[in-house]
This record gives sequence, structure tokens and C-alpha cells, in this order.
Amino acid sequence: MRLLIPTTKPSSDYPVNFVAIVILSRGKCDLSACTTRYLVAMAAADLLVIITEVILNRIDDYYFPPNFLRITPVCSVRYVMLRAATDCSVWFTVTFTFDRFVAICCQKLKSKYCTKKTASVVLGTTGTLLCLKNIPIYFRFKPRTFIDNVPWRCSNKPSYFTDPRWIGFRRFEKVLTPLLPFILILLLNALTVRHILVANRIRKGLRGQRNGENHSDPEMESRRKSMILLFTISGSFILLWFVYVLYFFDVNDQLDDYSSYNFEHIAYMLRNLSCCTNTLIYVVTQSKFREQLKTIAKYPFTLLVK
Repeated sequence: MRLLIPTTKPSSDYPVNFVAIVILSRGKCDLSACTTRYLVAMAAADLLVIITEVILNRIDDYYFPPNFLRITPVCSVRYVMLRAATDCSVWFTVTFTFDRFVAICCQKLKSKYCTKKTASVVLGTTGTLLCLKNIPIYFRFKPRTFIDNVPWRCSNKPSYFTDPRWIGFRRFEKVLTPLLPFILILLLNALTVRHILVANRIRKGLRGQRNGENHSDPEMESRRKSMILLFTISGSFILLWFVYVLYFFDVNDQLDDYSSYNFEHIAYMLRNLSCCTNTLIYVVTQSKFREQLKTIAKYPFTLLVK
């Protein structure tokens, strides 16, 4: 008997991510314009993953009778949207990590790169390329069955496993998401930590803190806040995607059928969970975000009282 592990998340994650987008878009969280732009893009990509993977895929398949979403052309579009949303969610995290790396470690480049305009160009270009990359997935499927001459469900074409072009495409997908982002985030965070430790040691020496004096330093406090936000977001990504990375390396092939089945579902469950953790991170690390969240929560009651 197999252990059924749910691979969906509560439907409440949908409004939570939407609220995060609204709060961040208002620009009152004491964050720079480019940081806000990256965080909004990440929240939007996470929301799209929830819609395509959880609502249109998992929940629809498990809890609703057959409907138009399972017609083969529509089903193929759903898979394209799912892969594009997942890729954007991952790579927007990478672009945010690189932006924070530049802001902290490359002071000469910071003024030119860490701007709202550059963030828009980077996010727009990244999103467009990832969407184009996933177009071939539409041609990966064939109908599983025909009912009244209407093709239903999606099944992989035999050529998907034998054609060298498809084999190369699958390998490219594995490298692009999540292997390369995983490596880049670890590398950028390691370089950022190294730079911060060296800079703080030099700054403390210049300010005469080697002898235990404790003076307030706005620059170090700003770096500390940026570091907390960066490491909690990227650290959460690494932890929740780690099992999925192992799954991509076919670690589950070394397990028996029972363990392999559970390993696969745990990998997808944690991957989906990563799309709802950023809002929690904002609440924990950003006091201004908490204030805005309280304001929105109180707003309906304020209107009622008035």
C-alpha cells in the first residue's frame, strides 16, 4: 500500500501571494525601488505557479470531474504555462540574488545596475526568454484517448524518450532549472558573505571598535537588513528545492518502488511549498511589511466602524 503524500498547498496561498503583491507594489516597505520590483515579480511568479500547478493541475485532476481543461490542446497549454511559471519563479530569485550581490559587493556598478529601469529590463528579458524556451513543450504530448472525436488528456509521445532532440532538450531543462540556479545562488551568497565579513572587519577597525566599543553604524545596519532578507529568501529556496534537485539527478532510481514514489511526491510538495514561503519571509524580516499588512487587515473593520 502506497503512502499518498499531498503535493498541493492550501488554497489560502492564492490570496496571501496576491496581498504580498499589493503591499509591495505600494512601495511603503522601506525598500529600494529595484528591490521592490524584484520582490513583486517573484511574488507574481509564485502566484502563477500556484494557479497553474495547484489549482489548474492538482486540484482540478483530483477533485473535479472531466472538463475542458483536460482536452489535449488545453492540457498542453497548461503544461507550457506551468513550466514557464516555475522557471520564472526560480530565475527571478536568481536575478534578485544577483542584484543584492551587486548592491552589496560592487559599489561602482551599484548606481548603474541597481535601478528600477534595469530591474524591469532584466525581469522582462528573463521572463520572455523563459516563455519562449517552453514553447516546444506544447508539441511533447499526444492525446491519451478520444471521446466523440475529441482528444482528451496528455500523454508523452514515444519520440520524447528516443528522439535525440528531445533528449537534448530534457538535459537542457535539467541544467537550466534547477541545477544552474542552485549553483549560482550558492556561489553569489558565498561571495556576498565573504565581502560583508571583510568589509565589516575593516569598518569596525576604522571606527575604533576593535577594543569593544559599541557605536551605532547606519551603514552596517543597512547591510545587516539586506543580508537577512537575501539569505532568508535564497536559503529557503535552497532548502525547499534540494530534494527536487536530488530527484533530477535520479537519486530515486536507487530506491525501491515504495520509497521512490514517496521521494518523488515529497520533492514536488517541497517545490510547490517554496512558492508560498516568501510572503512569510517578508512578514518575519520586514517590519514595514508587517505594518502594511496590519493596515490592510484592519481596513474592512475601519470602513465598517465609519
